[in-house]
Amino acid sequence: MIAQSRPFGQRYAFVVVAVIFLCLLIAAGLRSAPSVMMLPLEESFGWRRDVVSLAAAIGIFLYGLTGPFAAALMERIGLRRTLLASLVVMSGSTALSLLMTEPWHLLLTWGVFSGVGSGAVATVLGATIVNRWFKTNRGLVMGLMSASAATGLLVFLPLLAALAQWGGWKPVAIAIAVATACLVPLVWLLVPERPASIGMVRYGADADDVPPVPPASQGNFLSHTLSTLRRAAGTRVFWYLFATFFICGFTTNGLVGTHLIAFCGDMGIGQVQAAGLLSLMGIFDLIGTTLSGWLTDRFDPRKLLGVYYAIRGLSLIYLPYSGFSSTSLIIFAVLYGLDWIATVPPTLRLSNEAFGDRSGPIVFGWIVAGHQVGAATAAFFGGTMRELQGNYELAFLIAGMTAIAAACISLLINTSRPAFDPEPQAA
Repeated sequence: MIAQSRPFGQRYAFVVVAVIFLCLLIAAGLRSAPSVMMLPLEESFGWRRDVVSLAAAIGIFLYGLTGPFAAALMERIGLRRTLLASLVVMSGSTALSLLMTEPWHLLLTWGVFSGVGSGAVATVLGATIVNRWFKTNRGLVMGLMSASAATGLLVFLPLLAALAQWGGWKPVAIAIAVATACLVPLVWLLVPERPASIGMVRYGADADDVPPVPPASQGNFLSHTLSTLRRAAGTRVFWYLFATFFICGFTTNGLVGTHLIAFCGDMGIGQVQAAGLLSLMGIFDLIGTTLSGWLTDRFDPRKLLGVYYAIRGLSLIYLPYSGFSSTSLIIFAVLYGLDWIATVPPTLRLSNEAFGDRSGPIVFGWIVAGHQVGAATAAFFGGTMRELQGNYELAFLIAGMTAIAAACISLLINTSRPAFDPEPQAA
């Protein structure tokens, strides 16, 4: 049992944020690992890139699809239980992959199991923590936790690339399995279920603050998750947010996160150097996403999204024509890195404005599912285009044009009126 008291008063919320940040960081490392395993797996087993891309795509797709159900499950059986179970599945699936000999083993371990396990340790987890532990400063905190994906690139990819270059794909799988397992005791000891569990209120709230009761905490969480989707899907704002986040995933995790190292390899750039490029993006995304959270608390999130997607689209169109010199790659890394995950804080704010604190996290989970569907599509699309054309040029140009389209869609979002009537509070 967790002790019923904690130091730091309301500031203990930041201890929780720190632990969740680590969980999100490791999950980001797991999801980015196939990008450095692609070439070693090709060398070890002779598996083509479209096969490895399919496993990555399945993992990314389930990573997103699991999110909204995980958000409801956290309310139904508890955040701690859901998170601990997910970490065990993540560690177990990556460890089990050490025994694989056939392509379907890769699809099962790095695709199905790791996708479902990491789906609860994703953006919806950050949104749940923000809504549960913070009354104020939500944009800034969500920016910090969204930046964990960038930090995952910063911390993990150079290490994983070095491991892959030194010993192939197996040391990469071992590192991910061990790192994930180490999170289990941290979550068990340091993450209470909610502020009330340790006699506190949300950060920035008055002593008599009573958080809204999520409807998913009662009844069948599966039916509630699906009914929330049905109600949200009847609104225009949901589809605008879903479309922009689909494109967000298509242009980040799916294409760049999965294929940039291989693209650089085609251009004569080594894995470690290419991973260093992603790490440089991670540094700038850590800055950009944190700044985006601060801006989201102060400015129109629709205009912020418009700027972010426009910059991303232009940088993706620029890359194939950059010549891949050191200077041009640094320019790309800065432009692209500044808004890799910067779209998350304004998208969460728009979701909460449109659907409320009670239904917002689950609706946001479905919006994030759109992100991962887009990422899965791009992961497979990029590998297929590479096999068909022998290069990634057209794949990156198409991604850049979709980002420009997302910039235009963002400006159409209107949350001035509630998207649907709030569900009645339980008696």
